[in-house]
Amino acid sequence: MMRSMVNSGLPVIRRPRATELAEVGDLTVAAYEGEGFLVGDEEYAEELRDTDRRDREAELLVAVIDGRVLGTVTVAEAGTPFAELAHDGELEFRMLAVHPGARGRGVGAALTRAVLARAGELGVERVVCCSLDRMTTAHRMYERLGFRRLPARDWSVNGLQLLSFEHPLGAVN
Repeated sequence: MMRSMVNSGLPVIRRPRATELAEVGDLTVAAYEGEGFLVGDEEYAEELRDTDRRDREAELLVAVIDGRVLGTVTVAEAGTPFAELAHDGELEFRMLAVHPGARGRGVGAALTRAVLARAGELGVERVVCCSLDRMTTAHRMYERLGFRRLPARDWSVNGLQLLSFEHPLGAVN
């Protein structure tokens, strides 16, 4: 089945089409649920599913291969509604999600590199993100892409521990 979903090509990163927004929300929820990250948190599932709001109040990006949306990320400038961590001079990304059948194909890395490129376009000093302490696959990817831990900004919500990461701009791996 995976062969029909993903070819050997790199994903095209772009803004979603209006007709894709519901699909992007469903993909985000499926990715988080598939890893067990939404157990008992229907409120956050609804936030993940609300792509209309994310597209309006932040910069929503998708990764597309062979016409299929296989990943997404929300990019937020400091001081905007979706920025939880970013200070002035920083760009934040959240809600990085890859279709469960497309994991391991570089979709998440391509989306993260697109965020780094966007940060360069905006002239900010660094990119920041936070991630559940259990999202170890994402942590390894961030490390490979040149992110480092930012423990001074770790935080928790509803008993969940969130680890913070930063990538100073300059070298993009």
